[in-house]
Amino acid sequence: MGQFPDLLVDRIELLTSQRYAKLNDAVIGDLALVAPETEVRPHEFVVRDPWNFEEVYEALYQFATDYPFDPDREDYLINITTGTHVAQICLFILTESRHLPGKLLQLSPPKRRSEEGASPGSFSIIDLDLSQYDQLASRFAKEAAAATDFLKSGIETRNAAFNQMIERIEQVAIRSTAPLLLTGPTGAGKSRLARRIYELKKQQGQVSGDFVEINCSTLRGDTAMSTLFGHSKGAFTGAARDRPGLLRAADGGVLFLDEIGELGLDEQSMLLRAIEEKRFLPVGSDREVRSDFQLISGTNRDLIERVESGDFREDLFARINLWLFQLPGLKQRREDIEPNIQYELEQLTQTTGRKVSFNREGYERFIQFAKSGDSAWTGNFRDLNAAITRLTTLAGTRRIGRDLVDEEIERLRHLWRRSAGGGSNSGSDLSILGRYLTPEEIDAIDRFDKVQLAEVIRVCQESRNLSDAGRTLFAASRERRKTANDSDRVRKYLAKFGLSWERVKVDETEILVKLT
Repeated sequence: MGQFPDLLVDRIELLTSQRYAKLNDAVIGDLALVAPETEVRPHEFVVRDPWNFEEVYEALYQFATDYPFDPDREDYLINITTGTHVAQICLFILTESRHLPGKLLQLSPPKRRSEEGASPGSFSIIDLDLSQYDQLASRFAKEAAAATDFLKSGIETRNAAFNQMIERIEQVAIRSTAPLLLTGPTGAGKSRLARRIYELKKQQGQVSGDFVEINCSTLRGDTAMSTLFGHSKGAFTGAARDRPGLLRAADGGVLFLDEIGELGLDEQSMLLRAIEEKRFLPVGSDREVRSDFQLISGTNRDLIERVESGDFREDLFARINLWLFQLPGLKQRREDIEPNIQYELEQLTQTTGRKVSFNREGYERFIQFAKSGDSAWTGNFRDLNAAITRLTTLAGTRRIGRDLVDEEIERLRHLWRRSAGGGSNSGSDLSILGRYLTPEEIDAIDRFDKVQLAEVIRVCQESRNLSDAGRTLFAASRERRKTANDSDRVRKYLAKFGLSWERVKVDETEILVKLT
């Protein structure tokens, strides 16, 4: 093709108009002279205004739809160095969308003349499949990695499922303004993740407003409506002035409703309308207000069960359930305990100005306990944060050693036992054993024996004496034995683990005093 000797083209599809018939004939004639091997096929292309985007796009779209492309047998180049700027933009869009199944062709005319004549022009072929460009792909991968790292607060998490979920959240947060629903147990990090999502969207310029957070379990009675939707002056007794409400405060930003399952049905109804129509009525007002916010909801409840019981609106659930992400608890992410400990230590250093760390023995002991199947972590990351806070506070200027770690382990076990049911005769197997055995002694017992020993201790605590405990524990086998000394069997069993009847019947107040 004359100016581009290295560009070999079998066929040119030329979009022309009868308005420029003479020019068209001249172009076709010139092409026949400089590139006789190239077939030229003219196509009537009619637009009244070549600078009207809608009109040009419609005409090019129609051509792309009607043309019998055969990408399996032919390769196509779409020249974007032609026509008006509007036409060039439309050709780019149609190529990117694959309505024109080819690569972009960019032509550059000769830049100078040599003594022998004009230098040949240059051309470049651009494949809009960006995965073909290593440098661009690498840049986008780094940007995505930076975004997911931001959502994880810079913590080098190791749990594959959690990391995959954060990557998906990053994609959704940047590309969508639809509601997000974060579920998971208390302390799993829903509130912190919601704030990080907002901050990421703020960095991307997607929101200009504030991050507004409310725990719906704190909303009660008449004040719930006013807190969320605002009220007008005089709407009810005590309404001395207008109140904008949290939904209005979140205009242009993100509204995070934690524990959304606790909302009343009336509030749910108004919230649904506010999500769908971006407007609502404050309490006592006859004038609607508008608020365009993105909603993030959090809950540790099973909303499907609440829908079935009639406590949660099915239409609202359907609206907020478009993007659902289940945050795992700490027990499901034990491999992430170590990086989270380092994160907590760094945060406390920034807060207090004191750098505190573990010594080797203390760190190994805490990690062994934290990652073991015996650690309940009922409060999830809140428990971990509280444990590190207590350890660093008690350590003062020295490093956290084994003595402080053992004390904290006993405290955590007691906490989990109390949260599991409370009284002296209740709780998990681990918490029961933790009242009478040291952490080392518990670690030395097989899991099977832990379950059995914990049950024996429970029975002893509920029994008046050894004989009563023996009758309960060996009721089935006693009738098959001619002689029975059940109390002695209990005594000997406890002795295997260094325990006695008197020890397991210790008053609960002794333990409470010890821990406080």
